[in-house]
Parts: sequence; structure tokens; C-alpha cells
Amino acid sequence: MPELLRDEEVGKALGRLQDWSLDDGPVRALRREVELASFPQAIEVVDRVAEIAENDDHHPDIDIRWRTLTFRCSTHSEGGITALDVTLAEKIQGVLDSLS
Repeated sequence: MPELLRDEEVGKALGRLQDWSLDDGPVRALRREVELASFPQAIEVVDRVAEIAENDDHHPDIDIRWRTLTFRCSTHSEGGITALDVTLAEKIQGVLDSLS
């Protein structure tokens, strides 16, 4: 089972993850909101992230609001942020960076 990251480890991860923040809600998560150019582009990003998540067997929460996507990465079975979430956030960041 993955272990929850300490606050210091989460802080270091956020220092590497551009535009990500800590969602300190009921379940701590890494959070990123992004507005895309169009609804089809937003769905394309979701499709690419879905492929990554399926391959890794670790899935983010994704909220879709027209062209705005919100990603939340947490390990629900552990009740917070693990190394799996940092890796997933880095991969999502890679998808977003590839749009530029």
C-alpha cells in the first residue's frame, strides 16, 4: 500500500508542479484547474488523461465545466496524497504542457 506523504514532501512536489495547489478538503489532494481553448480540446485532454490513468491504474477526479477542467489527485484508499498522486499530477502536467 502506498504511504501518505508528509507535509514537507507535498510542499516539495507542489514546488515542481506548475499551477498546482493543495486542496485541503475532506480528502487532501493535489489540485489543478485549467481553461482550454474549446470544449473539444478539453475533452481531448480528458481522453489523454484517461488513457494514462487506466495504464497506471490510478485515477484522478476530473470536473468538466465547458472548457474548464479541474483535476484532483489523491489516493482515496489512503485518504490523502501519496507518491502515486504526484506521479499522476506530473503526467497530467505533461499533457497540458504538450498543448502549448
